[in-house]
Amino acid sequence: MNYTIRPIQKEDDAAIERIIRSCLIEFGGDHAGTAWADPDLCRFSEVYQKEKSRYFVAVTGNGEIMGGVGIGAMEGEGLCELQKMYLLAPFRGKGVAQALMDTALTFAKKHYSSCYLETLPNMIEAQKFYEKNEFTRTETAIGNTGHFDCDVRYIKEL
Repeated sequence: MNYTIRPIQKEDDAAIERIIRSCLIEFGGDHAGTAWADPDLCRFSEVYQKEKSRYFVAVTGNGEIMGGVGIGAMEGEGLCELQKMYLLAPFRGKGVAQALMDTALTFAKKHYSSCYLETLPNMIEAQKFYEKNEFTRTETAIGNTGHFDCDVRYIKEL
């Protein structure tokens, strides 16, 4: 499959919002307590311009956005969060998610010593994917992400 991974651009904002909302509907996460209610879904190209933050998108050869992943700072020394990792169903299982993860973690390692994430309990394949990438499940919520329905949590030392 021909695709590239690059930082998000302004013209990608609407597509990545549609992808996130589509995936949340697919997994029953279209409600408060998940990314569904985040007010910044439509402006990642702005939100992820902060120092030590970045949002990456996977783009097909013909320019279609397949999905994306972000790294954002959290309170606490050396701590970041893997954020808004979503990929449309037709592109899953083809190595795209791994390429997104590798890109995000390479960026994160330059700025942070550990990475935290939260996901929905029914996103079983995502949980297996995070564990394959050496994230360790933790019962402890870190910070106030506002995603109270995303009560499956992981952390990884970078």
